[in-house]
Amino acid sequence: MAGILWADAPYGIFTFVLLTLVLGGLGAWATGRAMAQTWRPVAMLALYMVFLTAGVRFLHYALYGEPLLSPILFITAYIWAMAVGGVGYRAMRATQMATQYSWAYDRSGLNWRAKGGG
Repeated sequence: MAGILWADAPYGIFTFVLLTLVLGGLGAWATGRAMAQTWRPVAMLALYMVFLTAGVRFLHYALYGEPLLSPILFITAYIWAMAVGGVGYRAMRATQMATQYSWAYDRSGLNWRAKGGG
C-alpha cells in the first residue's frame, strides 16, 4: 500500500493517518457542512476539495518531507476529502430539510422523506 496511500517515508503511515484521514477528514466534514448551511450546490464541493487537498498535501511536504507533486497521493487524498465532505454535506442538508420544513419532511439517516403516506 505504500506508494498508493502514503509515501515511502520513515513516518509514511503515521502522516497518512494523522494529516489525511484525521485533519483532512475534519476539514472536509466542516467544509461540506458549511456549504450545505449556505445552500450552495453540491457541485461546488468538488472545487473546494481540490484546494483542501492541496493544503493537506502541502502539510505532508512541509512537515514530513513527502513529495509535493505526487499525482497518486493527491488523488488518494482528494477521494477521501470528497467522500467525507459529501457525507458532511448530506448530513447537514437532511437536518436542514427536516428542521426548516418540519411540517413536510422527516429526517431519515442522510436523507429526508415526506411526512405521512406520500
